[in-house]
Amino acid sequence: MLDTGNMVGFLITTDYDRARAFYEQVLGFKFISLDQFALVMSTGKNLIRITRNPDFEPLRSTSLGWDVSDIEAAVLWLKERGAAFEDYPFIDNHELRIWTAPNGSKVAWFKDPDGNILSLSQHA
Repeated sequence: MLDTGNMVGFLITTDYDRARAFYEQVLGFKFISLDQFALVMSTGKNLIRITRNPDFEPLRSTSLGWDVSDIEAAVLWLKERGAAFEDYPFIDNHELRIWTAPNGSKVAWFKDPDGNILSLSQHA
């Protein structure tokens, strides 16, 4: 049943304008709507609903992630658009800031303007 529906992700922001600019200009999402309940953006067939909370404190773990076929190309594309990738101590590729897991999968993390941790993954 759920495998036939599209995913809807939920995030929190302190500033709708700043969030919209990031998700639209940096990530390339499409603006759908903004009302008293949420900023709604689309990516592919999926929606992201971003609600405003002035007292928001971001999680210390990944909120959203994307499975990509070429993580190096995706990192470079996002960096060109203004995304700043995290450089954690365990990362082995400090130039692109990509971590390679023991099984060969690769992950890179970056944050949105509110500190929500986002990731790219290329699975082995």
